[in-house]
Amino acid sequence: MKDRYGRKIEYMRVSITDRCDLRCRYCMPEGCEKVSMSQILTYEEILRICRTASELGISRIKITGGEPFVRLGCTDLIRSIKAIEGIDEVTVTTNGQTLERYIDELKEIGIDGINISLDTLKPDRYTYITGRGELDRTLASIERSVSSGIKTKINCLLQKGFNEDELFDFAELAFRYGIDVRFIEMMPVGAADAGTGVSNTDVLRRLMERWPDLKADRSTHGNGPAVYYKRSGTEGSIGLISAIHGKFCEHCNRVRLTSQGQLKPCLSFDNGTDLRAALKGNDDELRKVMRKAIYEKPEAHSFSDTENNDDHAEHRLMSQIGG
Repeated sequence: MKDRYGRKIEYMRVSITDRCDLRCRYCMPEGCEKVSMSQILTYEEILRICRTASELGISRIKITGGEPFVRLGCTDLIRSIKAIEGIDEVTVTTNGQTLERYIDELKEIGIDGINISLDTLKPDRYTYITGRGELDRTLASIERSVSSGIKTKINCLLQKGFNEDELFDFAELAFRYGIDVRFIEMMPVGAADAGTGVSNTDVLRRLMERWPDLKADRSTHGNGPAVYYKRSGTEGSIGLISAIHGKFCEHCNRVRLTSQGQLKPCLSFDNGTDLRAALKGNDDELRKVMRKAIYEKPEAHSFSDTENNDDHAEHRLMSQIGG
């Protein structure tokens, strides 16, 4: 369906848990509060919402968390969503710590893609940023995912004075594995400080200085707003997701479902539609509520410093919203 600004909304990010096995400082720092499991949507409720979403024109689903694989039965849910009529694509975003053990099952299910979050290739930095993670486990998951033939992407957040010196090392992963490596600008949500992020304007400038043969890659890579570049004679592409310095709201095609049942039409704002009450009614009522929420999607985010003081700015952690 289309929202009130004529944008075709066809993509829903579905958070299935606010739990995670890591404690990344900008996403889910140590000491953050977790909600009771009784407040988390059941898989049956998630499936019902996804079926209704498909009737409204949503054809692409991204499974997120927290970390989705810490919730038991995650792969069974993915299998069930894949079977919904009208759902053309199901992908998952993960930190990769336990992914390796699920690759064979995901391959059998027919998962359409795996996005792996990774912000450093240095073990000491990885331990620092994640609090408790093991870099080798995520690297092994990347190797296993790529070798399985599943479409694999790496998502990286560059931060000033921390990991920006690894820019070229990450870019070279795209050429080595023939995959997409995307650099995502830090957004001022939850514990994240956009001021610590590296502008993708600067990222592209540095990449072009290193590889002058980088050219725009116009091929379709997925659901979102990334702009891609590649080198002639190489496989893999470098993507830039520039929420701050390349505002893409005009073409936004997504909504988010939090693990607690809030349908968020825009990441920037804390308001949304609580679907739990509608879930107690019939399918027609749920469809009506979701249709209204999607139709009223805001025209644009408010991530600028001046606008972010808005009373409705999102202050919850990314793990609570759905990364």
